[in-house]
Amino acid sequence: MNFSIKNKSYKISRYPKSANRSLQAWSAADEHLLNYLDDISLGSKNITIYNDRFGFLSCVLNQYSPTTVINYRSQEKAYKINLEFNDLEVLENQIITPLSDLSNPSDVVLIKIPKSVELFKLYLNQISKSVTDDTIVICGFMTKYFASQMLTVASEYFEEVEQSKAWKKSRLLILKKKSQIGKVKILNSIKFNENKVLKQYFGVFSAKKIDFATQFLIEHLEVKEEEKSILDLASGNGVIACNIRTQNPKSEIHLLDDSFLAIESSKLNLQDENTFFHYNDTLNDFENDLFDLVVSNPPFHFEYENNIEISIGLFKEVQRCLKDDGRFLLVSSKHLNLKTHLVKLFSSVNVIAENKKFEIYECRT
Repeated sequence: MNFSIKNKSYKISRYPKSANRSLQAWSAADEHLLNYLDDISLGSKNITIYNDRFGFLSCVLNQYSPTTVINYRSQEKAYKINLEFNDLEVLENQIITPLSDLSNPSDVVLIKIPKSVELFKLYLNQISKSVTDDTIVICGFMTKYFASQMLTVASEYFEEVEQSKAWKKSRLLILKKKSQIGKVKILNSIKFNENKVLKQYFGVFSAKKIDFATQFLIEHLEVKEEEKSILDLASGNGVIACNIRTQNPKSEIHLLDDSFLAIESSKLNLQDENTFFHYNDTLNDFENDLFDLVVSNPPFHFEYENNIEISIGLFKEVQRCLKDDGRFLLVSSKHLNLKTHLVKLFSSVNVIAENKKFEIYECRT
């Protein structure tokens, strides 16, 4: 998809690619952020970009060598794909995580406000450690996604919070003058059982409690003694892996998630030997016929989008990585009707438990 600005054209694509042509690689909120910059002399200013899901802003502003804060492996891949496609320099030394310190004070910060208000707070907390008196933070969002908590969180970190007029159904929050705040908590605590409390960083799925689908899966999850090599796919804070560890302490458990913050959270919750963490959006690093068991509460939320294409792609990789006698257990909302996709990949697909909202599938190659 092409985008033109100041007589220059860019071609920006989504990664992973989608068959849904209505899904774009940027929104009017991204364009609104760029329009606001027309009144700012960027020159040699240090620019930091947050939640640039497909590298759109990073491409258009590449000449200024912006720092890009990346929380997803798929985001990093999209960033590199689109920069390389537009013959722009990939700035490896300008990519940081949401838990890193910004190496230089930020003069201009651009944020596409994420769906998770807690993740927005974590971003602002990172920014607050590297601002000057003249720093300006420009936050874009689509008006239909506005939440009053956005203003509340922004006001915690900055004294001046100004909301722009609407443009193409998008708005901006302009933040100036950092507030004086003390140390801020960026971890949630979630009760796992009587003896264990899980920790997870702001912005990781299901912030206050174990989500209902995962609870349902755990209630019906029985790990067999002979299942020694196990993958927790889309592992989040590691709650499913923790349950597996209690059932089979000697198993080799791999946790894989697209979210950097999710993987870092799971590292806080599992320190056992034979536990391995993979920050990735694919199973490409795993060889064929590797796992006895794959367990998953697969994602279908992509910020504000509902999209099962990503999960279906993962299912294809699971089929490759399962041993001939291996099992794939997953929980799903009934309305997604995943069985129609699973039966195309696995020789056996059975519902082993269900309630009004969820069903658990056992798949075999």
